[in-house]
Amino acid sequence: MPHRPSREVEAIVAGRHDDPFAFLGMHKSAAGIFVRAMLPDAEEMAVIDTATGEIAARGERIHPAGLFVASMPERKTPFRYRLRVSWGGHSHEFDDVYRFPPVLGELDIHLLVEGNHLASYQKLGAHAVVHDGVEGVAFAVWAPNARRVSLVGDFNLWDGRRMPMRKRHAGGFWEIFVPGLRPGHLYKYELLGPHGELLPLKADPHAERAERPPGTASVVAGPSRHVWQDGGWMSQRTQFNDREAPISIYEVHLGSWRRNPAEYGRYLSYRELAEQLVPYVADLGFTHIEVMPMTEYPFDGSWGYQPISLFAPTSRHGGPDDCRAFIDACHRAGLGLWLDWVPGHFPSDAHGLGRFDGTALYEHADPRQGLHRDWNTLIYNYGRREVANFLLSSALYWMREYHIDGLRVDAVASMLYLDYSREQGEWIPNVFGGRENLDAIAFLRRMNELVFGEATGATTAAEESTAWPMVSRPVYVGGLGFGFKWNMGWMHDTLRYMSMDPIHRKYHHNDMTFGLLYAFHENFILPLSHDEVVHGKGSLLGRMPGDRWQRFANLRAYFAFMWTHPGKKLLFMGGEFGQEHEWNHDTGLDWQSLNDPFHAGVHSLVRDLNRLYRATPALHRLDCDPEGFAWIDAANGAESVLSYIRRGREPHELAIIVCNFTPVPRHDYRIGVPRPGHYRERINTDAQPYGGSGIGNAGAVEADPHPMHGHAYSLCLQLPPLGVLIFTAEP
Repeated sequence: MPHRPSREVEAIVAGRHDDPFAFLGMHKSAAGIFVRAMLPDAEEMAVIDTATGEIAARGERIHPAGLFVASMPERKTPFRYRLRVSWGGHSHEFDDVYRFPPVLGELDIHLLVEGNHLASYQKLGAHAVVHDGVEGVAFAVWAPNARRVSLVGDFNLWDGRRMPMRKRHAGGFWEIFVPGLRPGHLYKYELLGPHGELLPLKADPHAERAERPPGTASVVAGPSRHVWQDGGWMSQRTQFNDREAPISIYEVHLGSWRRNPAEYGRYLSYRELAEQLVPYVADLGFTHIEVMPMTEYPFDGSWGYQPISLFAPTSRHGGPDDCRAFIDACHRAGLGLWLDWVPGHFPSDAHGLGRFDGTALYEHADPRQGLHRDWNTLIYNYGRREVANFLLSSALYWMREYHIDGLRVDAVASMLYLDYSREQGEWIPNVFGGRENLDAIAFLRRMNELVFGEATGATTAAEESTAWPMVSRPVYVGGLGFGFKWNMGWMHDTLRYMSMDPIHRKYHHNDMTFGLLYAFHENFILPLSHDEVVHGKGSLLGRMPGDRWQRFANLRAYFAFMWTHPGKKLLFMGGEFGQEHEWNHDTGLDWQSLNDPFHAGVHSLVRDLNRLYRATPALHRLDCDPEGFAWIDAANGAESVLSYIRRGREPHELAIIVCNFTPVPRHDYRIGVPRPGHYRERINTDAQPYGGSGIGNAGAVEADPHPMHGHAYSLCLQLPPLGVLIFTAEP
């Protein structure tokens, strides 16, 4: 009889049946058609013929836990049906989850297993679809070693007995279609591990929306209704991300750029950020915004660097379409948007990817490969095809679905080296006995090939702190394939120098010149990032020596040196007005500082530096080419003065920079220049509007036929204390 297989009945009732679609739903036997349904707490069940709306059979409860069977011996052919169920005296009619065919196609499964389904986000996760003529939501998740996977959520009382999923044995994918379900519902997956053990409820790895922390559920996302208005930007963004383009990046943590004090310091929404942050950054002349990770993360104190959902923008600021509106606003304001993306590790939170199906699925099983001891996080197993596919799909997802212009890849060094932050005996060599993570290298190269292969103009940047060669060189010549690399060495050397009392700087002159020995080995970005203003380091201004006037003068000089040095620019929020305090992710920036003339002066200088940088090809076109730079005098360490030339591609594109890193004015200071004529003083960091003393050159100077520094002409200058002068040669 269809309702007598007691072993299977007990497995269904206990939520331990590994093939629920073979038992539940409509089936055919020699005795006719029958329907089984697991309906905990139901009082009555009837099968409704969808075609007629009539009751085809009434169910019999065959187990007190709520297992019903409706037999139809007179019917020999399966038909479309619905269930009418009474709970608490109320009748509900709905399509049976177990009457629907599979959702994933054979080709999808083949590509997923092969690791080549580069739009896996379209099939895995939760998607509102019409399936077999019925509207609902299709769910699919990869958990090959699980004994059973159930969909649980606020629509089924979080009860794992109600919606156990269908296993597609070919690749270990589990799926289910829930008819009538709408976007907005909370859900997770309940899994039994390979030994039948109940695992913690898991968020969906492919969820496109997440519950706002401290909640940890995934949210069924609806189809996007955002109408993009950035066609002009998208058609031209290749030129905005080019190595010869002016690229000046404002790095921002969305949760602490500004808060809403009128509402107890709440986060700004994505749409409020579009209204406030975007015009602010555009007015300052930056070309790009780089947002610290906004893929959903559980712990505020991680700043986003321990993400749980690599396909979901953090719900702290709104929904997916709100995020799209923010990015769209950036583009319409002429700003690129780069996303800080974290494929290097993930947190060990119980609802996350760790031991997802009861085994080390996304991570390595051996802690010598799979555990970051510094951060107590887990390391992806890049050699597993499905894991690499998961990460590659995430990268492409943000490019395609959110129009992200670039990915800044976090902690690349930790990915490249098997012995990263490990002592001898705490790591496992590669197959050749070396320390290089061959799987991670292959993954990064593949990622970059795909991003640039899409030919949409998007780019990538690596936060890589070692001397690994050719990080930003194409894969086809042996490089990792990134568009740019952060120049961490330049940052450490120059910050160390600027933090010194000027009286000692002459002994460390090489800190400011050493970077030019390797400045063109990569396509470098000069980063003054969030990492330099946390963990007790103080703010940039706080690290400058001297009295208050000198601290601001030092910071202004440092910024001008940075903006005229070869390499693209990146400045963390707050630096643009010389924030006094170390960054705190729990509060907004010290905006009241702008009422102070010194802070306002730094703010104005950064705006002017950006505008000059963008308008002057000599300062950006050959940022990554040795032809764009030449020393005039790098050897005057005794007076802590540097002078150099920046060039563009055309002969008339010429800029002269002179830096005085002592508080002593230098009068009638002569430097050689390559041509005669009029040299316009474009920026003087000691100008009074910036908070300086006003020592300068009255806006311009004429070259004399007085040979100096190997040039036939020279300029006689008045160098301001702790100041930088930027001249351009007039045609």
